[in-house]
Amino acid sequence: MKELQHINKYFLKYKWHLLIGVIITIVARIFLLFTPRFVKEIFTVVETYKKGLESGNSSLQAELALIIFYIIGAAIIAGILSFFMRQTIINVSRYIEYDLKNEVYAHYQKLSLNFYKKNRTGDLMNRISEDVGKVRMYVGPAIMYSINTITLFIIAILYMYNEAPVLTLYTIIPLPILSVAIYKLSKEIHKRTTIVQQYLSKLSAFTQEAFSGISVIKAYGIEPQTSANFDELSTTSKENQLNLVKVQALFFPMMILLIGVSNLVVIYIGGLQYMDGKIESLGTIAEFIIYVNMLTWPVATVGWVTSIVQQAEASQKRINEFLKIEPEIKNTTEEHTSINGDITFEKVAFTYDDTNINALKDISFSVKHGQTLAILGKTGSGKSTILDLIGRLYDIGEGSIKVNNIEISKHNLTDLRNGIGYVPQDAFLFSDTIKNNIKFGKEAATDEEVIEAAKLAHVHKNIIKFNNGYETILGERGITLSGGQKQRISIARALIKDPEILLFDDCLSAVDTETEEKILNNLNQVTKGKTTIIVGHRVSSAKNADKIIIIEDGMIVQEGTHDTLVNVDGYYKHLYLKQLSENSSVNN
Repeated sequence: MKELQHINKYFLKYKWHLLIGVIITIVARIFLLFTPRFVKEIFTVVETYKKGLESGNSSLQAELALIIFYIIGAAIIAGILSFFMRQTIINVSRYIEYDLKNEVYAHYQKLSLNFYKKNRTGDLMNRISEDVGKVRMYVGPAIMYSINTITLFIIAILYMYNEAPVLTLYTIIPLPILSVAIYKLSKEIHKRTTIVQQYLSKLSAFTQEAFSGISVIKAYGIEPQTSANFDELSTTSKENQLNLVKVQALFFPMMILLIGVSNLVVIYIGGLQYMDGKIESLGTIAEFIIYVNMLTWPVATVGWVTSIVQQAEASQKRINEFLKIEPEIKNTTEEHTSINGDITFEKVAFTYDDTNINALKDISFSVKHGQTLAILGKTGSGKSTILDLIGRLYDIGEGSIKVNNIEISKHNLTDLRNGIGYVPQDAFLFSDTIKNNIKFGKEAATDEEVIEAAKLAHVHKNIIKFNNGYETILGERGITLSGGQKQRISIARALIKDPEILLFDDCLSAVDTETEEKILNNLNQVTKGKTTIIVGHRVSSAKNADKIIIIEDGMIVQEGTHDTLVNVDGYYKHLYLKQLSENSSVNN
């Protein structure tokens, strides 16, 4: 129960709701236990009448009617109280589930990008959904049924012992056996359920991947193989589910069997005691039979509740593992800091923890407010890493990065990132409208601002050709758009934000040269007065920059302007001549 102590704070938060729920539960069980006693009274009245101690049908009918009225009244009150019991305790469990999910999600948001590289998305989702759901079962049903069981058991046993001590002993003997049997059965069900869930996850993941890559599957003609793989997974999943059903099928027959045995014990032992005169009325036997049926399910839940607590403990442990992880990137100041765009790198070195790749080595450069810096280099040279460091997605190992002549780590993290418009190489779009995807950069943007941003990104003409225009719902990750369209919408998202710093990570790689030229011309107008850093592979995207640096193996090998670098032997001149000849070939 050590791991479950984490949610004690939520119990304290909703302590009054829980207290009321506990009180209602106890009172509801007390009223429910009136029924067996009233049933005994019916037998007593009838037996008294049969013995001739009372005369008159009217008197008998009046007494029976009164008792029946009491039974109905007690049942109604117990039912109403049970309703409010569930409304309090179960509702509290939903409140705690809500709070715990928010806590986990908020913590996910605080964790650095490095964390997401080390953990699978499916695992993160499972902990915030399945694991939190199992914890809720402990908070709600497990507590409710535990209170039910304890209340019923104590009060019922006291009533029963007061009526017939020996019969009580024989009556409760099968109940622990039932509880242990249910516990063993619940463990096996849990074990097999886990296997079923694992294969369902595999099946879902396979199906999702197949749908996402349907174009590749069709292009390579591997539909038969894909179907065969699906059939194999589906068959295994079916077999696991059948194994689970076989065990689940034992649950209720086992309960019915033990209830039947308990009733037979009550009838047999009670009958013997009645004949020996140790029990005065047959109503006692009827009372005990009702008690047995009342107690069977609560006692059976002991095993079930134990299993729930074990699952909740395991799930909360998995949740706590992530909640205990401290974010690598922390906001060091709550005071607001201004961002004007002056950026300085001084002997910066950086190594990725997950791959141990030394991405940057002794990088030094500076960009003044309003200047444009172009970074060129081969794939894997460290260009994108520089942009990640400016956005403080990672903290550096060596050197210094300053914004406005202040160490980047001393800036308010929210203000820093609000001052940056970032366009990644792999444009990510949400399954929402095109308009909302653009407004992601500025939620309060007007429709006119959205259209203007789209025009600057040279994607407006494409959007208005869609049936629903800006209201077009994109597929998952923007799958309904071409690569170039996704990149341009991503650019529009950054432009509408109107930040002081614009970062473009090879975001024009999927567009043709003509479109690239138009977008760059627009950007030249938009980026005036803003610090702009462009990462790319084409000279066309760099030639108008105030400064160009060439990165190779994490180090700066060339630095200057287009005019200076094109006249110096090196990577830039070689790239310029190569792309110039390619353009000439295309034009011819």
